[in-house]
Amino acid sequence: MSERVAKVEVFSITIPRDTPYLGALREGETVNERGYVVRKGNRTVYPVVDRTVVVRVETTGGAVGWGETYGIVAPGAAMAIIDDLLGPFVVGRDPRDVCVIHDDLYDLMRVRGYAGGFYCDALAAIDIALWDICGKLANLPLVKLLGGQRHERLPAYISGLPKATRAERADFAAQWQAQGFDSFKFAAPVADDGVVAEMETLRARLGPSARIACDMHWVHGGEEAVALIKAMEPHGLWFAEAPVKPEDLDGLSLVASRVATPIAAGEEWRTVYDLVPRVARRACAIIQPEMGHKGITEFMRIGLYAQAHHLKLIPHATIGIGLFLAASLHASSALAAVECHEYQHSIFEPNRRLLVGDMDCREGLYSLPTGAGLGVEPSKEALELLHKH
Repeated sequence: MSERVAKVEVFSITIPRDTPYLGALREGETVNERGYVVRKGNRTVYPVVDRTVVVRVETTGGAVGWGETYGIVAPGAAMAIIDDLLGPFVVGRDPRDVCVIHDDLYDLMRVRGYAGGFYCDALAAIDIALWDICGKLANLPLVKLLGGQRHERLPAYISGLPKATRAERADFAAQWQAQGFDSFKFAAPVADDGVVAEMETLRARLGPSARIACDMHWVHGGEEAVALIKAMEPHGLWFAEAPVKPEDLDGLSLVASRVATPIAAGEEWRTVYDLVPRVARRACAIIQPEMGHKGITEFMRIGLYAQAHHLKLIPHATIGIGLFLAASLHASSALAAVECHEYQHSIFEPNRRLLVGDMDCREGLYSLPTGAGLGVEPSKEALELLHKH
């Protein structure tokens, strides 16, 4: 077989939203002329639309693979990296050498800021598309190429409660609980009355058996994070996510050593090299790989390294149109240590029309998409929304 990559194309997709991610704007939060808002609670920028970067790879034999990465801010950056740099180095390669291609592309910039940001995001999209092709050429679902399917269905947790008041957020969580979901995560930057009050209200509304986690969004110092987590613990905190800034490895280690609650981290990491020093410090108990930042090759390396060190995996999941969510579900289903998977309902549900395939999340469980490769493809509507910069 002489199948080779013939073409790599990259597009952005923009999807309007009724309510910005994380809910309505708080006092002092304004949208600038580029459509961005900085959340005061975590000093992080978000667009007021959904936006993603999609890659289409086609082989000489006509096989097509789809990949996706983050496009929520400055999508043109990742697109330029793919168009100008990575894509041309993929053309002519055998797509079944997907891990080799990944490492070759990573090495291109090893001495120039290789380890994060837009470069690795761009690489992730290409990696996902090549794995999709591998599955299609083999006529197998992606999970079968990753060692086999260990989970028939994956438990999902409700991520984010985008309502205006604490009582409304608790009621909103209870609505999901009535639909069969028993695990929840609230976002500290929009817990307007403080995380302890938020936790107390959610526990009272959802009952003793619900799992409730707090995403602390990287804003605290170590000692402050310890105090907040300890104050939430009497209400049964499932895990505390991102308690300190990503750079603060000492702080993360401190928090993990001083609280009973499992500490979760890893959304923003790009490679297994981000995990290694944190494992050495026992700085977190739960690893949260995000497929859109990592791609399948690095996601699996992170997952296997975490498993070898007896850590749990609860993957993060920003959605886009769902291509890299499908990749995340396949990879997660191949990893024994995955015990739950994030469900970004406020993106998945309104945007599910943009995919063709049977990927779903119902009654607290994800259904893995069936079919070859990712098992999902952009819908006709999504194809009409593709935009080249």
